[in-house]
Amino acid sequence: MFTGLVTDVGTVRKAEHRNGLTRFEVESGYPLAQIAMGASILHSGVCLTVVDKGEAERGAWFAVEAVPETLSKTILGGWQEGTRVNLEQSLKLGDELGGHFVFGHVDGVGEIVSVEAEGQSFRVTIRPPAAISRYFATKGSAAVDGVSLTVAAALENGDFQVAIIPHTWEVTTLAALKPGTKVNLEIDMLARYVARMIGADAPQGS
Repeated sequence: MFTGLVTDVGTVRKAEHRNGLTRFEVESGYPLAQIAMGASILHSGVCLTVVDKGEAERGAWFAVEAVPETLSKTILGGWQEGTRVNLEQSLKLGDELGGHFVFGHVDGVGEIVSVEAEGQSFRVTIRPPAAISRYFATKGSAAVDGVSLTVAAALENGDFQVAIIPHTWEVTTLAALKPGTKVNLEIDMLARYVARMIGADAPQGS
C-alpha cells in the first residue's frame, strides 16, 4: 500500500524482454540498504516487486519485472532507456499518511488534454477511459502516474481536472506533461466501494 507521495524520480537504465517478461532496471536515489529483495515499489502508479539490486552512482539500481498484461494496460509498455519514473516505497507501520491510499493497481490509461498555467500552479485536464470516467468526482482523490492529486473539477464530458502546486510539479515527472501524453490512472478506493454499494460495476485494475 502507498500514499501517492513521490519520494524519488528514478530513471530506467535498461529494458529487456526475457521469456515473456520485461525486466526494467531503474536507477534511483534510494540508498541500497533501504531496498529489500522482494520489496514492493510504486513505479508511476504501478506496484512492482524488486528482483535484483546493486549500487549506482546516484544511490542504487534495482530490477523489476512486468508481465504482458501489465504492459498492455499501463504506460509501462512504452518505457525505454532514459524514461523518468515516479517512485514510492511501500508504507510501513507508523508512517504518516499524507496523500490517500494508493494500491498500485492501474484502472486505466488516460490522456492529457491540456496543461494551463494558473499563476505559479498548473491546471491539467485529463481524459480517462470512458469506462471509468464516472469514478472521478470533484474534490475526490486520484492517482496520476502514482501521484496523489485532488480532483479540482469533474467535467460533464467525462474529463477531469487537477490543480498541481509548484512543489509537486518540480519533484515528480508531471512537469513533462503535455497534450497527448498518456498517464496511468488509479481511482480512489472509496469510489470503488460506493460503486459496489449502489450495484455499479467497479473497474478491474492491472
